[in-house]
Amino acid sequence: MKLDPDSPKDLSAQIAAAIRDEIVSGKLIVDARLPSEAELAEHFAVSRPTVREALKRLAAQSLIRTQRGATGGAFVNRLSFEQAYGQQITTSTLLLSMNAVSFDVACEARFALERACAPLAALRRRPDHLARMRLEIMRQSNPALSDEDFCASDVALHRALVDGSGNPVLSYHLAGAVEAMQPLMNMITFTARSRGAIIDLHSRLTDAIEAQDAAAADAALSELAEYTLTLGRDVMAARAARAQD
Repeated sequence: MKLDPDSPKDLSAQIAAAIRDEIVSGKLIVDARLPSEAELAEHFAVSRPTVREALKRLAAQSLIRTQRGATGGAFVNRLSFEQAYGQQITTSTLLLSMNAVSFDVACEARFALERACAPLAALRRRPDHLARMRLEIMRQSNPALSDEDFCASDVALHRALVDGSGNPVLSYHLAGAVEAMQPLMNMITFTARSRGAIIDLHSRLTDAIEAQDAAAADAALSELAEYTLTLGRDVMAARAARAQD
């Protein structure tokens, strides 16, 4: 592991990247103890505070954990999909906001991924997944529910559908689609959409998943995608028209 003196990255970032590469490649295995701060400082020819900052970067990514005491030190962490959800959502949200991803592109991506997940959910869903979906439909049926809470319930229902696929890799990748893209779409369409129409589609989707009818689940998601796209385009067109007045 060597540092590049000509790299624009600061030394702590380079050290963190070098150790991360060792972890990803499998040279540093789960639960392996990293060299001490003093040993790393000597190896990289840097100060201990620089090493300490690099270790903080790795800990923030959940790649290592630290323990105190005689048997303490820094150890390679076993990263779970659940731990990585937050990073995936944050990254997806930043990509959407910073790169001006269009409503149509976000909608297409989200529903393409979710429709791939629906047949597995129809096959593997557990009672708790169905219960979560039914609970959110009941919440959405409350006329006193605020727009913000309706949007949050919308996300929760689709999160339960995704988790019902029983595939942690799909759940991880869809975390960004459902919990970053969907709120963006909700923000654009919530003033124009019919809650009744959304609840009806959610009910049909949940009924299909409960009946293990993958075709019906796909049909409900297809209608929901088309409804969302149409709403988004209408809202955008209305905004553009007002801007020209």
